[in-house]
Amino acid sequence: MSSTERVLVIRRSLFDELGSFHGLNAEISRYLPVFLEPGNHFFVPRAEAEEDPSLKQLIPYVVVTHDEKLLHYRRGSGSGETRLLKKGSVGIGGHINDGDGLGEAFDAAAYQRALMRELMEELNLAGSFIERPLALLNDDSNPVGAVHLGIVHQCQISSPEVTANEEAIAELGFLSLDELALRHEQLETWSQLVVQGWNDLRTVG
Repeated sequence: MSSTERVLVIRRSLFDELGSFHGLNAEISRYLPVFLEPGNHFFVPRAEAEEDPSLKQLIPYVVVTHDEKLLHYRRGSGSGETRLLKKGSVGIGGHINDGDGLGEAFDAAAYQRALMRELMEELNLAGSFIERPLALLNDDSNPVGAVHLGIVHQCQISSPEVTANEEAIAELGFLSLDELALRHEQLETWSQLVVQGWNDLRTVG
């Protein structure tokens, strides 16, 4: 984590006003446009945000799929979130930084650019793909989840040829829901929630 990194946050109180929840919520249109309205979001040093539960860091969480399988990896050395080291994950993504937009002018287009930047930085995708938002994800049951709010996207790719660009992404491969269920205890909590709710999520829209 860079000492100068600044990340996009909203106030927890805004999330509570709109209707906080545990787990997955497919009503993205109820939340995300409000989060991205001027004055409802701002950038703070990441070190500060990680220790302040009155703030929620917005995290794009992209689930890459091919046919009926989900891309899975283990968080290896170099992971920006040391509290999740060695955990299994089905989500690609990370913090939105102030370099992704223009401060208070950060909007939906800037969010989409940040999403695609993060995906392209972390993975090499050989074929074409279709990306769509699916749900918001919240888990206040642990210190990591308490200061983050996920926006779950699906990236459906035409080719299973995927390689990692970062050492933080280890043991990359596609797994079925049944195979992921067998690894439940090894998954980070966000991935546990996504896998458990996937059959409902993929029917959204």
